[in-house]
Amino acid sequence: MGNALGPYSRVTNIGEQHVHLPPDRGLGVTWPLEIGAVPALATAFQPRSQLRKEVEAARSGGGAVVLTQVLSGGGGVGKSQLAAAYATEAVADGTELVVWASATHTHQVITQYAQAAIRIGVPGADSGDPEVVARAFLSWLATTPRRWLVVLDNITDPTGLAPWWPASRTGTGWVLATSRLHDARLSGGGRTRIAIDVYTPEEAHAYLRARLDGDGMGHLLDDHNEALAKALGYLPLALGHAAAYMINEDLSSAEYLDRFHRTRLEQALPESADADGYGRQITATLLLSLEAAQRADPTGLVTPALTLAALLDPAGHPRGVWGTPVALRYLTICRMPPHASQHEKGPAATAEQAHAALRILHRYALLTCDTRGEPRAVRIHALTARAVRESTPPEVLPGVAAVAAGSLLEAWPDPDQLHPDLAAAMRANTEALADHSGGHLWHPEGHAVLYTAGYSLANAGLTASATAYWQQLAADSDRICGPHDRGTLVARIQLGASLRQAGQIEGAVSVLRQVLTDCEETLGPDNPDTLVARGNLAGAYQQSGRVDDAVTLMEQVVADCNRRLEPDHPNSLAVRHNLAAVYGYAGRTDKALSIAEQLLDDCERTMGSDHPNTLAARGNLAGYLRLAGHIGQAMSIETEVLAARVRSAGPDHPDTIIARSSLAASYEEAGQIADAVACLEQALRDSERILGADHPDTLNIRRRLADCYYRHLGRIEDALAIEEEALATLERRLGPNDRSVLNGRASIGSAYCQAGHVDKAITVLDRVLADSERVCSDHPDTLSIRGNLAAAYWQAGRIDQVIAHMERLLADSRRIHGADHSTTVVALAGLAAAYVQAGRADELSTLLE
Repeated sequence: MGNALGPYSRVTNIGEQHVHLPPDRGLGVTWPLEIGAVPALATAFQPRSQLRKEVEAARSGGGAVVLTQVLSGGGGVGKSQLAAAYATEAVADGTELVVWASATHTHQVITQYAQAAIRIGVPGADSGDPEVVARAFLSWLATTPRRWLVVLDNITDPTGLAPWWPASRTGTGWVLATSRLHDARLSGGGRTRIAIDVYTPEEAHAYLRARLDGDGMGHLLDDHNEALAKALGYLPLALGHAAAYMINEDLSSAEYLDRFHRTRLEQALPESADADGYGRQITATLLLSLEAAQRADPTGLVTPALTLAALLDPAGHPRGVWGTPVALRYLTICRMPPHASQHEKGPAATAEQAHAALRILHRYALLTCDTRGEPRAVRIHALTARAVRESTPPEVLPGVAAVAAGSLLEAWPDPDQLHPDLAAAMRANTEALADHSGGHLWHPEGHAVLYTAGYSLANAGLTASATAYWQQLAADSDRICGPHDRGTLVARIQLGASLRQAGQIEGAVSVLRQVLTDCEETLGPDNPDTLVARGNLAGAYQQSGRVDDAVTLMEQVVADCNRRLEPDHPNSLAVRHNLAAVYGYAGRTDKALSIAEQLLDDCERTMGSDHPNTLAARGNLAGYLRLAGHIGQAMSIETEVLAARVRSAGPDHPDTIIARSSLAASYEEAGQIADAVACLEQALRDSERILGADHPDTLNIRRRLADCYYRHLGRIEDALAIEEEALATLERRLGPNDRSVLNGRASIGSAYCQAGHVDKAITVLDRVLADSERVCSDHPDTLSIRGNLAAAYWQAGRIDQVIAHMERLLADSRRIHGADHSTTVVALAGLAAAYVQAGRADELSTLLE
């Protein structure tokens, strides 16, 4: 159904969604390696010798070092600059790995760790799960003999970050963190917290001297330097504002100090608002610098640009945000005269003018605009941003917040999984905007960018973060907009989908069942969001083994779509495909085949024979034909589909890999084992390279290849090792009741039998048969497992158990497939052989009548 259902809607397919990070395309690692955008050191950066002595002393103890500030609040004391100095020096000194991770949100750290693991090629880095990859990176850091430094900048959630602190058991690495928090949780685990205060008078004077001398403006310093530094509270950020202003305006210390004292703050920042003791100095220097920037700006855009930037993540946002239509419309309107008519508004603002305004703000040290820092090219200090927000008229804030949200939404890449760094930056900016906009993104309803950030977390495989995000979003929407608001219901639907993705199936069923009831009562049974909720609940039922309930719900979804939509509508086609999949999962092959045949006709007629959806429908039809025993037809169709996939999408596309794997299944069923093995080996190589070694599709291919190895080639021990490793990962991802997991366990049981471990085979197969019957007793795979268990009993010489299982197998196959199906014929022959072995002539005679 997809986006056609509205701006919030996403459909979680009946099968679990999987994502992957792009593999490293490099030919190797060149050390030293710097990962993450280390901020450039400020001009005239002060080394702060006494602080460095404290850091070195703490570092010598082997634990992490956390830089905090003496006063809580907005910052401005130079914590990140000191950390950046250490990172820069580490690279210069030959430290082999330096990682800079923004730690405002835990998922940012996870993403940066995952990217580092991929760049380095650590074991496990080819997994499709960012959290798994991040843990692999932590394991590598703990044991590597290479020298490393990890910087965690601006920690805001010590509890969420607790599992993600690196450690070095070899003593070759260390962690440096920054935070505005005074929190005991930051000093646990052997970490040392060092308080960072403002400059000393000597450091403040040295900064001003170095900054102005560096621009050839040392003559501006005079006898008022000390008074100026004291008036600015020796705050590094305020001194930076002042120095840039003095250089650009050619003002002496005395002249700047005079203007500073004449700046009125009563309206911009009342005394009561300055909780930190820093804000008044920052606001005064900000107002002076902004006035100068406005005078230097021919575009008239610096003030609205700074106002918008102050709502976004201080750690940076992409410059592309400023080229979006929403941002440019906002800038165009803001530079119009207050009472201008429609005809007097002048030319529209351009992306080039927006960039010019950002560079003026950069020159006056009000923000940083450096495209080398993408996707965080535009940064603003948190304290500067706070001063801007507190100086923004309250009536202006809602409109600017809406512009910021719309600009992020328009700049968001689709799909964003292919750009993990950019996606992480967009999510961080969305969360910062939500924090800074005072609830204005919730009127009249939750802005779509809030939902896009949640989808992005799910698409990135950050299931724990996605689940927490949707829980919070649903709670916020419920509180602000009410429990029956559409946005609240959609957030709860996505919470259920995230719980499914996280393997919390019972929780997912509970959430989705309740939200479906609420959707039906509030929106109506035929509303698109109601259909999404019903389809997701059907998927959760299937994952929990409640196949009959899944079938009932999906039949209802199809009936609803048929009643309200044309048969050829994309949503109608999608839900019919999902119903066929549920039928196939439930072993109702004839019904699945009937739907698949009609669906293929409709896709070819409406979309053409080579459309990806048509190819998918053709491949699905082949799968159902194979289940029904029509191997030749299935193989012919799958050969055509594979050729079309290679031609249209290329050999490395995931759909091509699936097509090759499907053809291998038909080759095996037809007895063309060499062709089947060749297809699976090629598919496995491609899947490991493209999707990752632990991706579910890769695991399924690996399991099937192992099955071919032992079943047809006699490579039993090799197959068992491959199968058990793949199955452990698969079960961890999909749960014990997933059909792929059940089939994998059955394959291991059969391999044990073929390897001569008959008692172990019987134990495994007996257990998996019970589980498979509980999930769906009539599924074709359940019948196959029973046949394998009967074979194991035969090898053990326990003929009575063979007969009992073969009688049940024959009866079930006749009922489900009919007398002429291959499974029925094989069961009949097996049971006859068992009767002969047991000397039960009367039963044999009756059987053969």
